[in-house]
Amino acid sequence: MNINNLKTPLMKKLFFALFLMSFSLSLFSQVIEDQEIKRRSSLTVGILQGGGSLVGADFETLLTDKFGVQLGAGLVGYGAGINYHLKPSIRSSFFSLQYWHQGVGEGYSQSLLGPTFVYRGKKWFTAQIGLGYVLGYGPAWSSTAAKSPIILLYSIGAYFPL
Repeated sequence: MNINNLKTPLMKKLFFALFLMSFSLSLFSQVIEDQEIKRRSSLTVGILQGGGSLVGADFETLLTDKFGVQLGAGLVGYGAGINYHLKPSIRSSFFSLQYWHQGVGEGYSQSLLGPTFVYRGKKWFTAQIGLGYVLGYGPAWSSTAAKSPIILLYSIGAYFPL
């Protein structure tokens, strides 16, 4: 993994777009109900978050009470997802259709698409497991490594309602 990949124009644009989206959506992400704030967005940080990045973050916002979208990025990768929560709360567990892009430039290894289940604890803990269909391999994928069409997707981290 080359740390200089973080300085590419693509990564700068990706991080700037993620920051802009996070800031603008968080301004409109709270609904006041009976003097209580109902959180409608969250930030998740952890291992293999942000599209399967070594360390990354995902920003999610609810579009309806149970349906949400997320974008993420990290060291070194990015991803997106469409989420369906089991309860009408940003703190609830959910099913997701995820896209993971692992690596950038010469460090790009693979792209994946697949369903996952994301467990969310009541306070902060979150973990994800699912299956990803390989959409493509990049130059960082070892030529001697096996190429399976299906790969296990997983991550662990902490989430913070916004």
